[in-house]
Amino acid sequence: MKENKHLEYKQEINDSFLKTVSAFANYEGGDIVFGIANNGEKVGIDDIDNMCLVVENMINDSIKPKPQYLISIGKNDTVITLHVKAGNHTPYYYKKKAYIRNDTSTVEVDDIELNRLILNGKRMNYEEVQSANQELTFHYLEDKLKEKLNIGALNIDILKTLKLYSDEDGFNQAALLVSDQNSFRGIDIARFGDNMNIFLDRETFEEGSVIFEFDETMNMFNKYYSYEEIIGSERVRKYTIPAEAFREALANAVVHRTWDVNARIRVSMFDNRIEIASPGGLPRGLSEKEYLSGQVSVFRNPIISNVFYRLNIIESFGTGIMKILQAYETLEQKPQFEIFDNSIKVILPTQNVKTSLTSDEQSIVEYLSAGRLSSSSEIAKATGFSKGKAIQLLNSLVEKNMIKIEGSGRGTKYRV
Repeated sequence: MKENKHLEYKQEINDSFLKTVSAFANYEGGDIVFGIANNGEKVGIDDIDNMCLVVENMINDSIKPKPQYLISIGKNDTVITLHVKAGNHTPYYYKKKAYIRNDTSTVEVDDIELNRLILNGKRMNYEEVQSANQELTFHYLEDKLKEKLNIGALNIDILKTLKLYSDEDGFNQAALLVSDQNSFRGIDIARFGDNMNIFLDRETFEEGSVIFEFDETMNMFNKYYSYEEIIGSERVRKYTIPAEAFREALANAVVHRTWDVNARIRVSMFDNRIEIASPGGLPRGLSEKEYLSGQVSVFRNPIISNVFYRLNIIESFGTGIMKILQAYETLEQKPQFEIFDNSIKVILPTQNVKTSLTSDEQSIVEYLSAGRLSSSSEIAKATGFSKGKAIQLLNSLVEKNMIKIEGSGRGTKYRV
């Protein structure tokens, strides 16, 4: 077996292994095997019983606090295996420095990661840290609470119930996030044309409550990915991307992102998909398989999650991925999830809405689907509609994002 994030080989015993002990204890645990060369060849350890004591003493003397570990020797074997468990009292220091595994190497953590380890050791989330700004107002949050929960007025007792305020520390970072003075990076939205060099629209929502940022992003989604269909005597709103899927993906990006990095959530809008990328990989203790199955939830920001739950933005804890998958259950194209060490991207494909068009609209789409670039007069002649009706239908199809306009004035032409 080759070395990996959770396995390291050491040909001999020296203090170089202690950095890896720190890394394994700080994160997901792992094994260090002594008596194996880097190429995987077994070279063995002399005086193996005594060297086990040496390893034990080196760990006890050098790693603070003391990690949990187990030393084992295979029967009739000449190698030592050191099993290091992930610890609960992070950070685990070696020579006053904390370490992390980076693939097959061990490196010192940066300041952001060190702060995360410290908070983890204290059983705290970043959102629980005291806010430097204690002069906060909550007008947008109050309006939403009145709308959704029919409260009279937002008071200190409600803020305490929401765990946004405590008598000991005042407002925390979660309170700052939902306040009108929110200073964290927000949501950056770009709508692209045929390629990423063509910007059709661009908005950045920040310096306001994360709830406001969420609502404004939903408004942009409704603007570009919804259309109205007349069914009987009623106009019915429909979507080229399931609204429930986008809502859940966006809510997940907000409530599960890391807030201690200076980065925005990115929403990239294309004709055939939306990509939502949020800062931060999977929460500590959650595997990719567990994340994608939607069966296990680990909340990076439980206070913000609770606020979104009470406002009915998310239906219940831990169902986001399942609801996204369910929204696409009967559709041909499926969502995709890309998981990286420091970010997560959700890709939501658009669906063909031709069957949701009126028969007259379908006639125009079918005519243009042959790759034609045609004027309204040419379309009217080909379909048999009057020019006035053709223009009316073309405008409707533009609103539904089914066709595009090229040119202007007498040179105006249409294509799918």
